[in-house]
Amino acid sequence: MAAGTSSRFVPLSAETPKGLLEVKGEILIERQIRQLNEAGIHDITVVVGFMAEKFLYLKDLFGVDIVLNEDYARYNNTSSIIRVLDRLGDTYICSSDNYFPKNVFKGNPEQSFYSALYASGETDEYCLTVNDKDNITSVTVGGCDSWFMIGHVYFSKDFSNKFREIMAKEYDHGATRLGYWEDVYIRHIADLPSMRIMRYADHEIEEFDSLDELRMFDDSYRDNTRSSVIKSIASILKCPESQLSEFKKIPHKGDHLLFSFMNGEKEYVYNGMDKTIAEA
Repeated sequence: MAAGTSSRFVPLSAETPKGLLEVKGEILIERQIRQLNEAGIHDITVVVGFMAEKFLYLKDLFGVDIVLNEDYARYNNTSSIIRVLDRLGDTYICSSDNYFPKNVFKGNPEQSFYSALYASGETDEYCLTVNDKDNITSVTVGGCDSWFMIGHVYFSKDFSNKFREIMAKEYDHGATRLGYWEDVYIRHIADLPSMRIMRYADHEIEEFDSLDELRMFDDSYRDNTRSSVIKSIASILKCPESQLSEFKKIPHKGDHLLFSFMNGEKEYVYNGMDKTIAEA
């Protein structure tokens, strides 16, 4: 799935879709496709939306199928999954912006699973409760000292068949379209074949929700953000890119960029409508 705008990754995501960012010398989605290929998986579909044209080269480079989600801006990831319901079988569901240091796709899963990492202390992630067989029995938004959902998911054929039936009915509801496919799964856990937890150790699944988090993993982004917007800001403020941090989108009407950021200990606001910078 590669249709979203990744607005939390402003301003980089306004210039390049998050899945096409270079991390440690590789494009995120390309690395994932190569790992799938290495595991013998070549039937790959990429669901695109935001800046869809930037992903089209993947068809020639890797032979993947490209499916367009025209509703990416007004609905959530259910609008991506609905467009590939007929393709679900023994299937991995992946996010284009995950980074796996080791290939997580090797091996033959015997049961549906959702990947998970452990959070010590409070978290606002989707937290899992499991039974003595490690099957997921419930999911809550937020928790403490808990395993939470992150990364790739595997649907068995039986799971896909039942999920397809449920999602086709659920998608008629506006609330479903505005939510995640995982929310549909959570509401229907009792109606679906068992899905187990697949536990991973810290850093076996990497996900970057901001430039600051990416910099912690790939320090080349400290001095070179690959962003023309940030480079322009650094030039205007006469400071290195490494001094600029904590970029946060400011909700507003319109399509122009509007975000806050820190320059050292000072907070600024960038307005892309007239490309101005002002102290907050």
